[in-house]
Amino acid sequence: MNSVSNLSLAANSSVGDIAFIDLKAQQRRIRPAVERRLQAVLDHGRYIAGPEIAELEQKIADFTGAAAAVACASGTAALIIPLLASGVGAGDAVFVPAFTYNATANAILLSGATPVFVDIDPQTFNMSADDLERRIDLVKAEGKLKPRVLMPVDLFGSPADYRVLSDIAERENMFLFADGAQSFGGRLDGRWVGDLAPATAVSFFPGKALGAYGDAGAILSRTENIKECWESIRWHGTCADRKDSVRVGFNGRMDSFQAAVLLEKLAIFEEELAARERIAEVYGARLSRVARPQQHARGARPGWGYYSLCVYNRERVLARLKAMGVPTAVYYTTPLHKMPAFAEYAPEGGLPATEKVAQEIFSLPMHPYLTPAQTDYICDAVESAVAANG
Repeated sequence: MNSVSNLSLAANSSVGDIAFIDLKAQQRRIRPAVERRLQAVLDHGRYIAGPEIAELEQKIADFTGAAAAVACASGTAALIIPLLASGVGAGDAVFVPAFTYNATANAILLSGATPVFVDIDPQTFNMSADDLERRIDLVKAEGKLKPRVLMPVDLFGSPADYRVLSDIAERENMFLFADGAQSFGGRLDGRWVGDLAPATAVSFFPGKALGAYGDAGAILSRTENIKECWESIRWHGTCADRKDSVRVGFNGRMDSFQAAVLLEKLAIFEEELAARERIAEVYGARLSRVARPQQHARGARPGWGYYSLCVYNRERVLARLKAMGVPTAVYYTTPLHKMPAFAEYAPEGGLPATEKVAQEIFSLPMHPYLTPAQTDYICDAVESAVAANG
């Protein structure tokens, strides 16, 4: 197949409708188990701080190898809580890539600190260690901010190179805090996301590889001693008996219903991750010939939250894919330093790699319920769309 008309016909017949993320197929598989879990919550009536919360925290910690896990209301809450716990504030610099979702920068500003935007590696789309070193030197030379936090983002589920970043953080005496919102299930040198940095924030937004049926998130730690502080901040800064406020906090709790859903999804997660990996292997083998897929750090195995690649004349390619029945998404059309809310923190001279990738990037369907025929059809469609693009 190499024409738009033939591929459009195939989409309507042999492969059926293709979903970008197929939560319905997953729900059909686990619905009886989820309903039993939700019924249990209704029966015990502990809609906040029910037993499902502690159970989920333990299972997430066991799965990732983290020493402790704290469930919270969203991925954004998971970003804010460790920053507050670290004591960052006015005059502190938090180094973060500009190619990510705006929640990352919002969390920094809500903590009172200042984001320092760093360019990305044009191959991995994750934070460039070389540009990071340059930004640290600039901040130190200027003398207005103190380097306090290094906050890499595991973009699209691909772990950043924590071997290099850990060395930099240690040398500069900075808190290394991973934004793993998209990377639950990712690994580096055999270790899971959640055990790659002293603290890691993950998101369980419904569209994530491990997603709730509403907003939810978690924080993972390599040590147990911070857990009590994080738990306090998520519950308005109260002490263990919740009678007195001992620090500044907010309502960052996960509800019992979301924990109940996540427990059943976690039970099938490794099987779904294997399916995502098989799809990614097909995409990589087929599409690296016609486009530029995201590359990964040596020793990294992504969680495959998204499968993203770069092409020239992206909008023309996406229009052809839409006509062929292939859904796509673009993350992110506008880098953070180009957004009005964060424009005052834009670095002089811009961030060239970030800005170039933002013009070329798009993501293909990625979920465990894509059939082999659909995966092949998507590859046929991309090949055809790129060829027509010249």
